[in-house]
Amino acid sequence: MSVTRRSVLSLLALGPVLAACGVGGSSSSGSGSQRVVRIAYQNFADSTLLVKDQATLEKALPDHKITWTSFDSGASINTAFLGGAIDLAVIGSSPTAQALCPPLNIPYKVIELLNVIGDSEALVARKASGVTAITDLVGRKVAAPFGSTSHYSLLAALQQAGVDPGAVTLVDLEPQNIQAAWQRGDIDAAYVWTPVLSVLQQDGVTLTDSAKLAAAGKPTLTFTVARTEFLDANRDVVDKWLEATNRAIGLVKTDPGVVAEAVSRQIGSSKEDAIAQLKQNIYLDHAEQRAPEYFGTKESPGKLADRLRDAAQFLHGQKKIESVPELETFRAALIAPGAVDGK
Repeated sequence: MSVTRRSVLSLLALGPVLAACGVGGSSSSGSGSQRVVRIAYQNFADSTLLVKDQATLEKALPDHKITWTSFDSGASINTAFLGGAIDLAVIGSSPTAQALCPPLNIPYKVIELLNVIGDSEALVARKASGVTAITDLVGRKVAAPFGSTSHYSLLAALQQAGVDPGAVTLVDLEPQNIQAAWQRGDIDAAYVWTPVLSVLQQDGVTLTDSAKLAAAGKPTLTFTVARTEFLDANRDVVDKWLEATNRAIGLVKTDPGVVAEAVSRQIGSSKEDAIAQLKQNIYLDHAEQRAPEYFGTKESPGKLADRLRDAAQFLHGQKKIESVPELETFRAALIAPGAVDGK
């Protein structure tokens, strides 16, 4: 099942029904019955699709019911978290930063850094539009899923090029709707991720990408986040998730073909396309994630909280959040992999 922001609001309105089928409500279905673990993921090339494809969690937790729901964007995932409809999620750094700030203040923790986003997200203009540079976007229609890492990167790219976002017509569309609008000629450009990005690039001009923006000091990342209440009550599940994802991250680096085969089955691409997409991001195993650049240690916190606060400050400047909390708020939301007990 694929969920958009509009459909997730409809889902949350059906709370009692969803609780019965494992999509919403409590993640515990009662004494003597299976515990439900509700995972939100996104259909882009990523190590977590290997975990899904191989049913790794299902095999490791036979007394649990694992449900996987596809979401089109981080904004949709945040909405589902607000409704108590999911427990674990794959989500970008921009919606994560937004979630940790007012007015959302979503009670979840960042428990893992799945990847540093590279050129798997990019700003592309339709060749037919005649746009060849970011400065050409003035007066044009540019789409991105609002609240996503792509939206953050689009605003950063405009700022870097000296283009006032108010001089561009920004359109809030989910990836599949971006592809449809592109094909109809309704938009001139879009900032989006693979696999939709790959389709747009076939008849588009790439103006910049997230790897270039990261090099310029505006990095975006992909996390695993866990609902705080779920994390506290289900450390065994979180441990199994982290064990499975760390193995998958390792395989991206040592045996990418295995991961690519799983990704191709999950997103319907060729194995070659899946390998190409996997190569567009940087993958760090759990030991590497504890480096000073990322989580760091409890005694010496890394720069990840600063990165999230930087994103929040940028979003505040764009009037996307009400205020920016102190750095400690972001640090408190981070639990390095292997340190779920706060050690």
